[in-house]
Amino acid sequence: MHRDMTARLVLDVTSPARLVLEIAVSHRHDPVEELSILSGGRAVVPREVVDPHGSRLHVLDVQPGQLTVDYRASVTGRAEPEPGDPSDELLYLRPSRYCESDTLAPTARAEFVGLAGVELLGAVSSWVGTRLAYAPGSSLPTDGAVRTLLARRGVCRDFAHLVVALLRALDVPARLAAVYAPGLDPMDFHAVAEAYVEGQWRVLDATTLAPRSSLVRIATGRDASDTAFLSVHRGTATLRELQVSAVADTLPDDDVRELVSIG
Repeated sequence: MHRDMTARLVLDVTSPARLVLEIAVSHRHDPVEELSILSGGRAVVPREVVDPHGSRLHVLDVQPGQLTVDYRASVTGRAEPEPGDPSDELLYLRPSRYCESDTLAPTARAEFVGLAGVELLGAVSSWVGTRLAYAPGSSLPTDGAVRTLLARRGVCRDFAHLVVALLRALDVPARLAAVYAPGLDPMDFHAVAEAYVEGQWRVLDATTLAPRSSLVRIATGRDASDTAFLSVHRGTATLRELQVSAVADTLPDDDVRELVSIG
């Protein structure tokens, strides 16, 4: 499978700022890529920081003016599944900012009593997918899994947060992955959940909006606080334009009963 991805961001920077971008494809995919950043028409060279999962953070210090970011990448074939790590298994059992697994524990135990392993993954993903309505613009950036469940609607990150929180409440290590998603409609950056079962990380997408085997990993973390495509750590900047595309030479069928890893 061959996949091509692009992302374009245009920002108005109104005071000196440090920005962090997480839009580049993970090194695990071995991408062929180009990244162009212009501030006031002048090229900016970012500093790249890579985390243990292969997530790539591009750090840049910029002055006021218009900032334009253009990224494109191509990936051929599938990446090797990420091996399990004992410290990761422990980390991804804990509650986090947007995945309040401790608060949702009574709900999880009542809804999924007696289920385990692969059967549990399917049940949680289907439960979330049937109880939430996908509604662009319906949630706030500060919404967590609890608020999403009460509202009964959200976008991809909200679906993923609820899946992750329920699985952690049932002692299954779970995390969030930001991805490019060929076949996604409407096209945007996408977020999915991953669960650690039978020695591998498996992807769950309760939105069912894109084939899981076509996904290309960008970033991995506890929740959306670790995988945001743009962070402003000091100064001020306003996002004016965002365009994302992801296409594949073939879009496979996605049987939700099958175990799939991001590759």
